[in-house]
Amino acid sequence: MPDHRTTESRNRNTMNLDCMTSLEIVRAMNREDESVPLAIRDHLEEIARIADWGKESLGRGGRIFYMGAGTSGRLGVLDASECPPTFGVSPDLVTGLIAGGEKALIRAVEGAEDDRELGRKDLEEHGLTEKDLVIGLAASGRTPYVLGGLEYARRLGCHTAAVSCNAGCEMSRTAELGIEVVVGPEVLTGSTRLKAGTAQKMILNMISTAVMVGTGRAYQNLMVDLVQSNEKLHGRAVQIVMEATGADRETAEETLDHAGGHCKTAVTMLLAGCGREEAQRRLEKAGGFVREAIR
Repeated sequence: MPDHRTTESRNRNTMNLDCMTSLEIVRAMNREDESVPLAIRDHLEEIARIADWGKESLGRGGRIFYMGAGTSGRLGVLDASECPPTFGVSPDLVTGLIAGGEKALIRAVEGAEDDRELGRKDLEEHGLTEKDLVIGLAASGRTPYVLGGLEYARRLGCHTAAVSCNAGCEMSRTAELGIEVVVGPEVLTGSTRLKAGTAQKMILNMISTAVMVGTGRAYQNLMVDLVQSNEKLHGRAVQIVMEATGADRETAEETLDHAGGHCKTAVTMLLAGCGREEAQRRLEKAGGFVREAIR
């Protein structure tokens, strides 16, 4: 029986893909990729709603979980893993779950994505509560692993969302809110790491960035909660302090050192004209928002 999902349909623009030169292939891919942000544009209000749920969850001590298999699962793990170094949050605050566990990041684990119970079990093992937000990711919109997780999360009373690339899919009916970004057939039939993967990555970028900025982890458009894990990031931290305050490099480095290497504290110290302890007190009272702390 033929598969009528858009993500599995043949792209009429690339029927002769195997006859194309490398330049013709990349041009064709570039043309197809142009449709991705346009398809996402119709769902911005829904994406913002998910971000607001994320802020709500973090505000009441909850967490955010991404769930997926294959490419979708890897994208969720990638976005989650970028949050601690970028925003200085605990690794447990945003978690990416992939069917088959960590080994599935490198090599496919046969049958894992077809196990509905595995989705539930993975969330149970992480102690899911009604305070948490669960976001299911699957280009097809019907991955059993994700469906099992979403069903369990809804029973607990969590906010749930689904991001897929097919219209009228089962995941959308299972989640509280379903986003179906139909980007059309792939250049290489069924290879949803392409346009579908790009769409999911862009949406995850939007959700996590909006959540973190909305919970005080940026000042202006600067990453003031950046974790300095290497020399490059130390240099970036100094630059952030300089950009935020107008201080010269020497002052920025000295203040950053007095602040224990914490950008946000250093910025607050300089803008509020106070010492480290006062800056920390102001930030705690302001819920981490620099604008509030320097008033």
